[in-house]
Amino acid sequence: MSSSLNNTTPDLGEHEIVSEADEATSYSSPNYTPANQEIAQRYTRWEVINVDMEFMMRIRAGLSGADENDEDYTYDDDVNAIIDMDMDMDMSMSMDMDLDARVKDENDENSDSFSTVPSKEGARLMNSGSFGQDEAEITSSHHRTNIGHQKKLSMRILDRELAVESQVRQKINQRLMAQAMIPSSNADFIIEFRNPVYSGQFSDDGNFFFTANKDFKVRMYDTANPYDWRYYKTVSYPYGRWTLTDASLSPDNRYLAYTSIQSNVCLAPTDPNDIGDPYILDLKGDRGSFFGIWSIRYSGDGQNLVAGTTGGLIVVYDIEARTQLHQIKGHNHDVNAVCLADKNSPHILYSGSDDKTLKVWDTRSMGDNRAAGILVGHIEGITYIDSKGDGRYILSNGKDQRAKLWDVRMAMSSQDYEKYRATTTNRTYFDYRFGDYNEDSWYRDPYDCSLVTYRGHKVLKTLIRCHFSPSDSTNSRYIYSGSQDGMVHIWNLDATTAGKIEVYQSKRYLELISPWPFHTVTEVFERGLWETCVRDVAWHPNAPVIVASSWHGHGSDIGTCTVHSWNDGANDDEAEPKMGRRVDEKLKQLT
Repeated sequence: MSSSLNNTTPDLGEHEIVSEADEATSYSSPNYTPANQEIAQRYTRWEVINVDMEFMMRIRAGLSGADENDEDYTYDDDVNAIIDMDMDMDMSMSMDMDLDARVKDENDENSDSFSTVPSKEGARLMNSGSFGQDEAEITSSHHRTNIGHQKKLSMRILDRELAVESQVRQKINQRLMAQAMIPSSNADFIIEFRNPVYSGQFSDDGNFFFTANKDFKVRMYDTANPYDWRYYKTVSYPYGRWTLTDASLSPDNRYLAYTSIQSNVCLAPTDPNDIGDPYILDLKGDRGSFFGIWSIRYSGDGQNLVAGTTGGLIVVYDIEARTQLHQIKGHNHDVNAVCLADKNSPHILYSGSDDKTLKVWDTRSMGDNRAAGILVGHIEGITYIDSKGDGRYILSNGKDQRAKLWDVRMAMSSQDYEKYRATTTNRTYFDYRFGDYNEDSWYRDPYDCSLVTYRGHKVLKTLIRCHFSPSDSTNSRYIYSGSQDGMVHIWNLDATTAGKIEVYQSKRYLELISPWPFHTVTEVFERGLWETCVRDVAWHPNAPVIVASSWHGHGSDIGTCTVHSWNDGANDDEAEPKMGRRVDEKLKQLT
């Protein structure tokens, strides 16, 4: 086997610094007011709406023609009517989705431009149990049938309240209800910044949220109650270059590591009472060679930091000893993203690069620069990677406008990768900073070993990020990504669309701070000067809440974090505080 990769491609580390620096150039509640307050009661968003079930059943059954004054009317008739209607609606929706799906024509020589949707492999994974509970069986005293599509959330709530299912089935329904709660476009509130937000993520336990901004500051928030945030503290990066690029929270939530396009990592305590300067860790060590850091991650045991840098370097750094453990030339171009395969293990890590490859590394055998495995399939650079956390599945976003799901067991060996490189050429090099991607230039890599490909979003202008949905609440059943078109795109595992959050609409008519005093915000919209780019997205691990970290305005000079929750499709609610409110970086109300 080859002892090292054949590094024949020029080092583009400095180019990438310039390129990054140049970035600046339903189950819908019916609107009724019941006269009898014993029939319907108001609840806050912390609770599921509870309406008298017989009343609800008669409304639903009435849509199918049942008449409560009919002499033949029975309670069981309502149950049967509801189940029949729900199955008919689901089948109709399934047929509509099939018509909308783009299916590959094997006789079309250009058919490889589009992957088959729904993906058979994605559907298999959805049914495998590795990505959550799938629909099993609808059971009642009159109906017993197996269906292959997901049962509607409204029916699950109805079944739960009626207690028509077994105890085991009720528990399954509760898990399925949690899976189905996808947040909506209507923002609960909007945090406004005077600079673009490059990253925004929750802690693993959901009690903490942090943003990394272009003004070299990290803001921290207490999100133990995901619907009632509290400002925590702000820390700075001294002498940063261009912007903050990434941030990572220690496993115990005590320290936050954050980076710029420098070789230094700042380490700041999250304790709000500790107001001292951050610790500075010089990751280049004694070697003295300059690099900028694009991606930083804590190891699972919290003892090491892993960095992806300019020039194709991967650095593993011992925090306590303050020394480099490894610095290897792992890729031919910049390493835009790194992550750990399993947070319970410090040894296996992944890296994604502008050289189009995703590599698997074992820190116990990194000395020879040889990856444990290489995954190929993207035809442009990789902007971000995310691990499911099980040491097996990994997700990537690419400048070829595709996100991909991988199984690391499909990876090539280093020896096979050298053979692959000898038989392939880089037919495209897309500058994602300017203009749209030309789909006519796309081609399928004949050695593509990804499982599922996701399309529809725009990976333009910056290193846009994608993620698995949370394992605790959704069983990682969804894939979601930011996008240059101002939306959060959410897919089912089989590549069908599960939902979209229109971030640009959630703030379109708000009086955001405008850098153009000679234009009103309305004029900016009308002239097409306002842009929204969603760079990062975070899904709360325990609640149906999504935060989109975005850039806005002409030149993307303004940043926001828009907080979206599952609200049953309502445009607003009667709870306090009202939806859509604007707050500053310290969560103070804006007028």
